[in-house]
Amino acid sequence: MTPANRQAQAPATAPAQPSHAPELRAAARHLGRRRFLTVTGAAAALAFSVNLPAAGTASAAELDAARLTADPFTLGVASGDPQPGSVLLWTRLAPVPYQADSGLPAERVTVGWELALDERFRRVVRRGSATAHPEFHHTVHVEVDHLAPGHVYYYRFRAGRWISPVGRTRTAPAQHSRVSDLTFGLVSCQKYDEGHYTAYRHLAQEDVDVVFHLGDYLYEYAVNDVGGSRAYPAGTLPALFNHETVTLEDYRLRYALYKSDPDLRAAHAAHPFVVTWDDHETENNYADDTPENSVPPEEFLLRRAAAYRAYWENMPLRRPQLPDGPDLKLYRRLHWGRLAQFDVLDTRQYRSNQAYGDGWQFPGPESEDPSRTLTGDAQERWLINGWHRSDALWNVVPQQVTFSRRYNSTTLPSKVSMDSWDGYPASRERVLAGAQAAGIENLMVLTGDVHVHYGFDIKRDFSDPDSRTLGTEIVTTSVTSGRDGSEKPSNWDTLMAANPHLRFFNGRRGYATVSLGRQLARADFKTVSHVTTQGAPLTTAASFVTEVGEQGLKPA
Repeated sequence: MTPANRQAQAPATAPAQPSHAPELRAAARHLGRRRFLTVTGAAAALAFSVNLPAAGTASAAELDAARLTADPFTLGVASGDPQPGSVLLWTRLAPVPYQADSGLPAERVTVGWELALDERFRRVVRRGSATAHPEFHHTVHVEVDHLAPGHVYYYRFRAGRWISPVGRTRTAPAQHSRVSDLTFGLVSCQKYDEGHYTAYRHLAQEDVDVVFHLGDYLYEYAVNDVGGSRAYPAGTLPALFNHETVTLEDYRLRYALYKSDPDLRAAHAAHPFVVTWDDHETENNYADDTPENSVPPEEFLLRRAAAYRAYWENMPLRRPQLPDGPDLKLYRRLHWGRLAQFDVLDTRQYRSNQAYGDGWQFPGPESEDPSRTLTGDAQERWLINGWHRSDALWNVVPQQVTFSRRYNSTTLPSKVSMDSWDGYPASRERVLAGAQAAGIENLMVLTGDVHVHYGFDIKRDFSDPDSRTLGTEIVTTSVTSGRDGSEKPSNWDTLMAANPHLRFFNGRRGYATVSLGRQLARADFKTVSHVTTQGAPLTTAASFVTEVGEQGLKPA
């Protein structure tokens, strides 16, 4: 949770600041700042800090998979970024997931894979093999091409005598085909030690085509031996989780902890995911190369390089997203026929530093500087140019932080969150002007981060309630972050009164689903009553529709 959100909602105890990792300090000293602040230098520093073989993946010997004596598929399977004729399949070999080497020697392993039309694999359509390299922590990313558009497929992996769980995925429809409907899920913010992944257990049973994860897949903070609010018996989790993640090994182990959860694994196996990060996959509220704390930039960029590498290793991402040192191009475009174009944003890696020291502040010359950007110039041009070329009925923008204006007081001037688009109003104005100039009529922004459900009307001028509604913003609550939450947080009355374009606000945990059609879109905000104990039922807290050509949320 960002400092901005902590002030907007309930106060929270600030986590302890991390100590500087000796590996990062040593790597930074080894190269020096001048050489480090290049992509090549950062990649070399990362290799130095984690002892990656300089020769690359070809340097490792091969392990005979028949020697695997324990199940290597403990972290499950996943798929992602569906395209019309292609699926991306993921797994990671980890017989001992809570161990730095995952219970495997530093040797490459050949992993077989199969893709079928049925979950019993009687009609296999493709099969092959891939290599799990130790340099990438024995993760496997398989891009299966030349498939039929708009089809459901089942997949599994094999290593030695071990067979993975079965996953279900699908290809997108042909890019320019006339598609009648699409349903997708929205999730974000799943702090492991603040609750059980009950929402994922329910989401795994949903009939959705794809799931968008909008950031904070993991948190960098320490997790104690009882799993925090999960309240395991003392000593359940090893001490290696009880410190903040800063090194590549730290981040890899934290993904192992999160992916060991059976409900998260079930959701990944049930649906293809499209993922983007926010801040906690690296560090709370960082901005580009500026860390949260007073850490030298070369040390922070080493940490960022480690975090980005672990993210790619553990997410169902394709080859274009492979990181290069501290850089990873995560923004990308997906299509669902002519029904929807998805422009997935990264609002963390390229942003200007938060104004006025971050948090909730009164807007002023610093935050309103027209040169400030949340997306970076290249990504902003990419987004707007993509809208000019779009032939989709719905133009959807999955991203991280609250896009619509959000006052926290009914008295003006009001403070706004410097970590959200409110802290970058010139950036938001350029995006809204770009959408209007491109003739985008059905705009939908998808958001996570704030640990509550919001439904906003996106106004052309947020200071004028009667200005044109350009689109809608669907903000999904957290899976667990913030613990159980409440239906009406303490600031519910204030925010609803201060923001007339805010149509819905709920503070329980859960997820959202959105169904796009040719005439309208429907958003269902779903909640569970508790996550600090297991077994909560699922409730649809509210449902809204927005009509094609007449944007604005209306109760369904």
